[in-house]
Amino acid sequence: MIKRLLAATGIATLCLVSAASAGETIQMWVRSGIGDSFKKVVEGYNASHDNKVEATEVPFSELVQKYATAIAGGQAPDALSMDLIYTPAFAAAGQLEDLTDWAKSLPYFNSLSPSHVRLGTYQGHIYGLPLSVETSVFAWNKDLYKKAGLDPDRAPTTWDEIESNAEKIRKLGDDTYGFYFSGGGCGGCMIFTFTPLIWGAGADILSDDGKKATLDTPEMRKAVGYYRDMIKKDLVPAGAASDNGANFLTFTNGKIGQQSLGAFAIGTLVTQHPDINFGVTLIPGVNGKPSSFAGGDNFVITKGTKKIAAVKDFLEYIYSMDGQKIMAKYGSLPTRGDIADKVLEGLDPRMQVGLKAISVAKTPYTLQFNDLINSANGPWATFTNAAMFSDDVDGAFANAQSEMQSIIDSGQ
Repeated sequence: MIKRLLAATGIATLCLVSAASAGETIQMWVRSGIGDSFKKVVEGYNASHDNKVEATEVPFSELVQKYATAIAGGQAPDALSMDLIYTPAFAAAGQLEDLTDWAKSLPYFNSLSPSHVRLGTYQGHIYGLPLSVETSVFAWNKDLYKKAGLDPDRAPTTWDEIESNAEKIRKLGDDTYGFYFSGGGCGGCMIFTFTPLIWGAGADILSDDGKKATLDTPEMRKAVGYYRDMIKKDLVPAGAASDNGANFLTFTNGKIGQQSLGAFAIGTLVTQHPDINFGVTLIPGVNGKPSSFAGGDNFVITKGTKKIAAVKDFLEYIYSMDGQKIMAKYGSLPTRGDIADKVLEGLDPRMQVGLKAISVAKTPYTLQFNDLINSANGPWATFTNAAMFSDDVDGAFANAQSEMQSIIDSGQ
């Protein structure tokens, strides 16, 4: 009897050990276009851990709605790579796990990207932590600079200089252009690359508390003027007017002299387009003072998941030296400032520009970011397209200012 009991106990123990070694599979959603950095860190984790991460890409324009629908239907993934600007809204709706105590227990918590932590915080509690850090930077094609008689190693520092350089590059003819931007209703593209022009000059499109639209300023009108001038002078390809973000990386075709991009593009250019000889610098404001958009994704955990321990283990791997080096190798900036220099050791030195941008970068804080900014039919996307490509600039300002304020008021 005892032998049979011991045998049964041994079998049960073996089963438990086997089940434990099999680990858990974390279901995680990521937005399309997140890039190789996240995919590679998942590969690294899956190869070295019993737990596994199964990542599903969801189209960027559909992610917020699909996640909200999945939560309502009890079908949400365990975790999500969420554009950091959406974190406050989902936290306010009570749909994310409160990570406050665990986050603050991490020995490197105070070195995590401050913009991400700020956007991941709601009413003093932390619901999101940095996954991928992104900043916007200005890139120029050194070979086109040289062909146009410009100093390929001299970064432009003002928009007058950028426009002048664009004119010289356009004179190379054919399908070579001096500047590019995705202006066809891509609100996310334009908040990322265009607002640094006014942030550097001390202006903004929203008040600090997010309760007032502050779109119509001398700084914004000056910024719009620079873009309109370049369009009028045929320095920008006609396709920019209809580009909804699908061709955001047009700079990689070698025919664009200058473009504001994300720091992630540095890794993309280095690994996938080694033929492009390029330089990067901070985006000048309309008065020459630089700024940047602090973007990227926050890592959030769906409230009620039964795999929270496994999810936290994955995030701690991302924050490890190995995880950070994998992310950086494929274009994501370090999320931990305390080891940033070591993480970037041996990588392309242009990545340092993206890191430097963090210190001057901004991120709008509002619970209505999608309705105000990212929606293709929202006031910001409509404004940037109309203000730059239509004949009624005053009307574009008036309509956007009014609609933005209406959306803000309706949400209060």
